Amino acid sequence: MTNTLRNFLLLTLLIVMRVGHTAELLAVVTDQAGNPVTNAVIILRSDTHQVTLNPGTSVIDQIDKEFIDRVTVVQTGTLIEFPNKDNIRHHVYSFSAAKSFELPLYSGTAADPVLFDKPGVVKIGCNIHDWMIGYIYVTDSPFSAITNDDGITRLEDLEEGVYSASVWHPLMKEKEESTLRELSVSADEAIQIDWKIELKADIRPRRSPVPVGRGY
Repeated sequence: MTNTLRNFLLLTLLIVMRVGHTAELLAVVTDQAGNPVTNAVIILRSDTHQVTLNPGTSVIDQIDKEFIDRVTVVQTGTLIEFPNKDNIRHHVYSFSAAKSFELPLYSGTAADPVLFDKPGVVKIGCNIHDWMIGYIYVTDSPFSAITNDDGITRLEDLEEGVYSASVWHPLMKEKEESTLRELSVSADEAIQIDWKIELKADIRPRRSPVPVGRGY
C-alpha cells in the first residue's frame, strides 16, 4: 500500500468515525523502518468510568500446524476453546505465569475449554510442533483491538472521559508501559494515535517439511 493511498484511507476512516454520539479511536502502529505492524494489541483503560467485563467464550483454531490467530486478546474470565482442525494430533500447553495449562495429544475438539482468569500475556505452544507459537493477551479492560495487515485498528463507542492507551506486540523490544498515552475524549470526537515501536527478529524453530502420508 502506498503512503498516499494509506493516508487517504486514514482520512476516510476519520471522517466516517465522526458520525454518532460517542468517540472513536484510530490506532496506527509502524516499526522502526516505518512498515505497518500487524497483530499489535491496542488497550484502552478508563480512568473515569466503572467498566463491566463481558468475557464470554473465544476460539483459537489449529490449522495447517499453526495457531489461528497467532495473537488473540480476551477479557479476564474468558473461556477459550482450542479445536484441532488438522488430520494429526496436537498437544497444546503454556507455562506462562498468567495461565499454565496442558491439553494432551488430541484431535478434533478438546474436552473442556480453558479459563483465562488472570490478566497478563500467555504464550502457547505445541509439544509436537515446536514452531507452533501463539500469544493470548488477557486484560481487565473491555477496550481492546488488534491491528490488521496495514497496522491499523479502531476502537469504537468510547464514552467521554479520560483514558490511557498502550500497545503490545510479542516482538516489541520496549516494555508496554513505555508506550502509554493519556487521552481526554470528548463526545463525537475522532482521535488518531500513531505508535512507532522497535521489533526484534522473529526467531523460532524452523517448520518441518510436509510429511508423506501420516506423521509429523
